[in-house]
Amino acid sequence: MKSFPSLYFANLFLIIGTGLLTTYLALYLGKNGISTFWIGLMTSCYYMGLLLGSKLGYHLIKSVGHIRTFAASTAAVLACVAAHGVSDNIYLWLALRLFVGLGMMCNYMVLESWLNEQAAPESRGRVFSFYMITSYLGMILGQFALAEFPELGYAPLFLVCMALAIGIIPISITRRIHPKPLKPIQVSLFDYFKKVPQSLTAVHFAGIINGSFYGLAPTFAKSSGFNSSEIAIFMSATIFAGLIAQWPMGILSDKIRRSVLIRTNAVAIGVVSLALFLLPITQTLAFALTFMFGLFAFTLYPLSSALANSRVEDEERVGVSSALLVVFGAGAALGSTANAQVMTYFGHQALYASIALLTVIMYLLLTYINSKQKVEQPESSDYVVGTSDVTNSPLAATMDPRIEETTAHEQMLVVDEIDDEYEENNAVFDTDDPQGDLFKDFQTQNETAELKD
Repeated sequence: MKSFPSLYFANLFLIIGTGLLTTYLALYLGKNGISTFWIGLMTSCYYMGLLLGSKLGYHLIKSVGHIRTFAASTAAVLACVAAHGVSDNIYLWLALRLFVGLGMMCNYMVLESWLNEQAAPESRGRVFSFYMITSYLGMILGQFALAEFPELGYAPLFLVCMALAIGIIPISITRRIHPKPLKPIQVSLFDYFKKVPQSLTAVHFAGIINGSFYGLAPTFAKSSGFNSSEIAIFMSATIFAGLIAQWPMGILSDKIRRSVLIRTNAVAIGVVSLALFLLPITQTLAFALTFMFGLFAFTLYPLSSALANSRVEDEERVGVSSALLVVFGAGAALGSTANAQVMTYFGHQALYASIALLTVIMYLLLTYINSKQKVEQPESSDYVVGTSDVTNSPLAATMDPRIEETTAHEQMLVVDEIDDEYEENNAVFDTDDPQGDLFKDFQTQNETAELKD
């Protein structure tokens, strides 16, 4: 348990850095007259990097261990962030966003391995909740940090580098925490779609909506006449609403069918989005409406996850968790580019017109699918705090209280057999001497020299 604060601390600063970077890049490009399409495409590249990063993370962790993977991935992300200040070439920036996504997914995998290793069976739910909370808080703090740099120069990039560098410290100096090696996860989306079609459909739309918000809402707010401080409030109000809505929605989901709540959320998001599209945007109205947007948009993922978990057996929950994350990420990657193109052709307010239309399609599809399925049997343990963005990896399933700990470990971790190469790679961290073998060799040389004297 002693390691939890440092791990939460590392996650908090990583999310502060990436959250700040996402908003900064959107505003910086908009300020320099870059088309909204390219802004959306950059966000899509980031999400594509996150989707591809789980395979890279598995191979890195298997080859060099967790600590080296985290150090290398964070160093790569830092280099990519710094490279934004070297060149304004949009094609380079697209590649950089892809690499940042790859590196961050590797980091999420390492952090979640550590948290899982340290969590006692009875505290897994609490650990998972706090992990999600630090992600939300990191997003909020990243937005407010940007408010201090209204000129949108290169200073925010330095701040991102500082946050990422601070985030690497707790993991890099640890000596005694040894997450187990990972097993590759095989996810058959087609098989799961036959079992939980409502959940995967809802999560895909949630990814489109949430990815579009994170990638394009700063551009919407800027085009509506907001300054940097007001944009920070606009973004933070939405994210904060998503955070505080988790627990009330969890209580509701124990009393009302999740399939009904998901469709209700879709209607609510559609109404709020239509208001943001049609009504004259004033500062107060925009803040109130975007707060309401966050209440419903950021609870779609956990509701869909709870619905999926109520329809599958225990041994299938790890796979379902991974499938939901993949489909959510794919939706986020698709939504940013598609809605950016809509904004390019029809203006900045068309973002919310597009989201309103998406909720109509979502509602109709879910109603049709629901008519073909049996009513779910919800349990009070099916709802847990969920993400509003891709800020965790498939390994988060090892901390999910809905999944039996032994089942999660059997399917995702190498529990009984740890290969010799892995032990060898990590042996330096097993020593009781906190100074390590290198320092001991140096100390031995000094003692020999003293004897000669």
